[in-house]
Amino acid sequence: MSTVTLPVQEAGSYDVIVIGGGPTGCTAAASSAREGARTLLIESTAMLGGSGTGALVPAWCPFSDKKQIIYRGLAEKILNRCKEHQPHVPKEQVDWVPIDPELLKRIYDDLVAENGASVLFQTMLGAVEHERGVVHSIIVANKNSLSRLRAKVFIDCTGDADLCAWAGADFEKGDPQGELMPATHCFTLSNVNEEAFRDDCDNGRRLMGNHPKTRFYEIIASGKYPLITDAHACANIIGPSTVGFNAGHLWQVDNTDPASVSKALAQGRKLAAQFRDAFAEYYPEAFGDAFLVSTGSVLGIRETRRIIGDYVLTLGDYIDRRSFSDEICRNSYFIDIHHSLKQASENVKKRADGLAAPSLHYQPGESHGIPYRCLTPKGLRNVLVAGRSISCDRPVQGSVRVMPVCLAMGEAAGLAAALASKSAVIDVHAVDTAFLRRRLREEGGWLPDTPASVEPAATPVTVSFSA
Repeated sequence: MSTVTLPVQEAGSYDVIVIGGGPTGCTAAASSAREGARTLLIESTAMLGGSGTGALVPAWCPFSDKKQIIYRGLAEKILNRCKEHQPHVPKEQVDWVPIDPELLKRIYDDLVAENGASVLFQTMLGAVEHERGVVHSIIVANKNSLSRLRAKVFIDCTGDADLCAWAGADFEKGDPQGELMPATHCFTLSNVNEEAFRDDCDNGRRLMGNHPKTRFYEIIASGKYPLITDAHACANIIGPSTVGFNAGHLWQVDNTDPASVSKALAQGRKLAAQFRDAFAEYYPEAFGDAFLVSTGSVLGIRETRRIIGDYVLTLGDYIDRRSFSDEICRNSYFIDIHHSLKQASENVKKRADGLAAPSLHYQPGESHGIPYRCLTPKGLRNVLVAGRSISCDRPVQGSVRVMPVCLAMGEAAGLAAALASKSAVIDVHAVDTAFLRRRLREEGGWLPDTPASVEPAATPVTVSFSA
């Protein structure tokens, strides 16, 4: 038997390399390049945008705190560019704005290119070369075989903290038993009767398990659609006669385990087909002639690893609406933890909305800060992490994992990486956060003046059920 050894080609050096081209990676690469750093963005699929494009998540989570937009800067620019080409979306709408995935792909392409970053599509992170807390280079795999890429600073926007974990950073994963929130395989139905969808389906809300006129429990009880086991469904008109769905759950999926992801993708496609047939039967006015046009090319993943950083954001910080002297953005999204497999089988009628516990909601105008220290992994000197795998506890991860706040975190991480790359001694932990915050404000970010101490909550956090 002969052994083939693939040579590793030297493929260049950069100031900043961003791994992962989801929402976080796009704004990270754009802001890094905007700051003058030679920046490369590496993406494993054939498109940028992650959840909103490849995964077909059909709507943005809220951009406001119910009083004003708080995810500004590049995040607000992206939202506005989307709405410019979506005539069915009111100009004033900033919460739950539908996503046209093909439009969003082009918007991200343009955002990264116009700020001067380079992109490598269909390129996988394969290995991390590191020593004593410094990542010297990464090995990537693509049609050019194996290549080594070097950078002064790396930003992990993989969503799974792959680079950080492979470089030796400590992390947590899932609940105390290691169980992860379920995944969802989003899909799109076309040839939908829009009038019936808006009226008879109450703009899709009647499809949700907590709507008084839902027929979800009839669908489940019928036994004809065995893959539909709970009443989680969100639907949005994303184009003419076209509705995007974030519906159903796929349990025991770990995005760091390719075997579980492969199984879930195949099951998710079958589940989407059952949803089409079930909705056609039980909501015939809207979906009787509907056609399943697409399923996500990647799964909608809610959680995997959470890196241990210089600060771990906690549920207590969330409840106290805490502010930090080094915060790089604000967040107001509710605590959104989806139920475990055991809860799904036991509590489908009690917890129709698919959440593991009553959600924690802020009052209008309330938010909490995300400190820069949540983006700095302990023990790694030239690596930042941004997105759903920042340093936080599990309840808070259920809030900071969604796209608007990820856009804001990405912009801050990119700017910080560019600043660190210009230092004589590169250390992301030593970035001047006062200057970082000033630059974020200059670029349109929303960062109110805040003290370093806890701000007492004016009113208790509202506990309510939500889909």
